[in-house]
Amino acid sequence: MHISIAIDGPAGAGKSTIANIIANKFNLVYINTGSMYRAVTLIAIRNKISYTDVSAVCKLAKSLKIQFKGENIIVNNEDLSTSIRNIEVTNAVSNYASIPELRKILVKLQQNMSREYNVVMDGRDIGTVVLKDADLKFFLTADVKERAKRRFDEFKEKGINVEYDKILSDIIRRDYIDSNRQSNPLKKAQDAIEINSSKLSINEVVDVMSGYINNYMMIS
Repeated sequence: MHISIAIDGPAGAGKSTIANIIANKFNLVYINTGSMYRAVTLIAIRNKISYTDVSAVCKLAKSLKIQFKGENIIVNNEDLSTSIRNIEVTNAVSNYASIPELRKILVKLQQNMSREYNVVMDGRDIGTVVLKDADLKFFLTADVKERAKRRFDEFKEKGINVEYDKILSDIIRRDYIDSNRQSNPLKKAQDAIEINSSKLSINEVVDVMSGYINNYMMIS
C-alpha cells in the first residue's frame, strides 16, 4: 500500500521532530522540505549569492544533489544537518524560500520523491501544493510564545547563546513572510486535520496523529 502524509505548520511548531518519529514508527521515508530550503540558503550564503539574484539561486539549486538519510540531509555528499540550523540560515531562509522559481524546482523534486517512496513530508505548503492528494494531511500549530520558547530551549541545549526576545521577533517575522509570500504561502489545507500542540507533549501529538494513520491503514 502506497501512502503519503503531509504535515504543515509555522516555524517552531515541532513539525520536524514529529514527522521524524512518525516516519520511524510507520516505516516511512521522512522528507524535511524545510531542510531543503535551508540547504540552498546555506550554500547560497557560502557562495555569497543574494536571494535577490534569482537566476544564480536557481542555477545553484539545480546543481545540488539532495538526499535524505533518516533525519539527516546530505547535499553533494556533505551532511548539512547541523550547519543548516545556524542563526544566519534561520534568519535568511524565508527570503530564499519566497523565490517562486526556486520553489518550483524543489517542489518538483519533492513530488518525485513522494511517487518513489512511502513518505511523510513536512513544510509549509505540503498539503496545499506539494502533495495536494496526500492520503492524510495535518496542520500542526502552537502559540507563538510557546514556539519561541521551544526554539530558545533547543539552542540552549546546543550551547548556542541566544536571546528569547530575538527568537520571538524572528519567528513573528518569519510567520508574516511565510503567510504573505506571493508563491505558495503557508496556509492550512481545507482537508487538513489541525492539531494545536501548545499544551501537548511530543508523545501526545504523535499519539493523536498515529490514531488517524492507523485508522486510515485499517480501512484502506
